[in-house]
Amino acid sequence: MSWLNKLGFGARSPTESPVDPSSSSIAMGPDDDIPAPGQQFAQFGAGCFWGVELAYQRVPGVSKTEVGYSQGYLHNPSYEDICSGSTNHSEVVRVQYDPKECSFDSLLDVFWARHDPTTPNRQGNDVGTQYRSGIYFYTPEQEKAALESKERQQKLLNRKIVTEILPAKKFYRAEEYHQQYLAKGGRFGFRQSTEKGCNDPIRCYG
Repeated sequence: MSWLNKLGFGARSPTESPVDPSSSSIAMGPDDDIPAPGQQFAQFGAGCFWGVELAYQRVPGVSKTEVGYSQGYLHNPSYEDICSGSTNHSEVVRVQYDPKECSFDSLLDVFWARHDPTTPNRQGNDVGTQYRSGIYFYTPEQEKAALESKERQQKLLNRKIVTEILPAKKFYRAEEYHQQYLAKGGRFGFRQSTEKGCNDPIRCYG
């Protein structure tokens, strides 16, 4: 989403005060939202969240996706805040899924396939801490699966994986225009399919 920054979005004025440390205890607390009955949450950071969300929308057994900000120190951040680089937030997709229809391992497969986990704080032309690679778990079972999956993936790559695997922190839903961005048409009004099982190429900027 670097084109938004070039238009002035995400720029922080040099006169603005730094992040208030008193807000970090809230922002760094666990995600206290509750999934629908019989469902589970997972959070993934894999670069710009638009394309990542669409990839998860297509997964059978995924009942809901939301894009947002997590793992930072500022309570209730805006897109402009996280783009400043001072809040440590990651752009994440929170996935709600039915474990009877969709295993956590299948979500991990999508995660590894969707981005390059060897580039610190960068995916393609998008550069910044908000674009870092991360798996944010809600249960010990998710943590174990994520660590084992990372180990398997590392054997396939000749560069070190930099993906962080951490407990899911408070999830701040991103502004509405970010939600299902590519499904709604993106920059150019080109709607991309959310049909389950769809394999159409994902055009990250619409």
